[in-house]
Amino acid sequence: MTDKPRKKKKRKKKNYLLRLLVIIAVGAGLYFLITSELFDVDSVKIENNSYYTVEQVKDKAGVKIGENIFKLKKNDIKDKLLKDPYFENVMIKRKLPSTVVIHVTERTEQAAVPNKGGYIIIDPNGLVLRKADAEPKITIIEGLTLKKAKAGKPLEVEENSILTDTLGMLESMEDSDLFFKKIDISNVVIKAHIYDQLICEGTPENLAESIKNGNLEKTLYEMYNKGIERGIIKIGSDNYCSFDPNVE
Repeated sequence: MTDKPRKKKKRKKKNYLLRLLVIIAVGAGLYFLITSELFDVDSVKIENNSYYTVEQVKDKAGVKIGENIFKLKKNDIKDKLLKDPYFENVMIKRKLPSTVVIHVTERTEQAAVPNKGGYIIIDPNGLVLRKADAEPKITIIEGLTLKKAKAGKPLEVEENSILTDTLGMLESMEDSDLFFKKIDISNVVIKAHIYDQLICEGTPENLAESIKNGNLEKTLYEMYNKGIERGIIKIGSDNYCSFDPNVE
């Protein structure tokens, strides 16, 4: 009766030792595998970029070719990219064995505000993206009283509510073929220039409604067919629209 329990204890000790050796061997094998050259980064793929080129995103991300893919600090790369105001969101994936995929969501340029001989570029939410010396090919918003303009922060102006309404109006134009070259919001009734001498007048709300329901686009199309490129289109509430050929 006393010999049998002793034999069982010896078998248990041998089994534990064998399992431990197997675990150590597997762990060592995995370590050497994941640290081998097989998992060294040899390519970086950029997805969904528009404003920045692939090479520019790669440079900003700073992923090193030859770095072990498992040692890659995804949060550090993401934080580095998100410091740039043009990047709204960043997703980073490891595509084994050796590719890093960076998917970016970029903010778009909606309008430019003149300032000290240059321009402040803002997105649809009024966030400052950058400052530019040359006039960009986007809508220019004039008549604002600037308070503060810092990249990555909302543009601060005295006419904040009017700016918000105007940006909302511009966003409603995305589904139409309309483009305003310049908008003057120095008064409650804004002036939106289709051409230098063809102007739409109205509140941001009324203009936005006329754009959404297609009335302004229809009116401009009819004027275009008639060769009219000069005058003032006055937009009011309840789809009111009138035309004055005289431009001050």
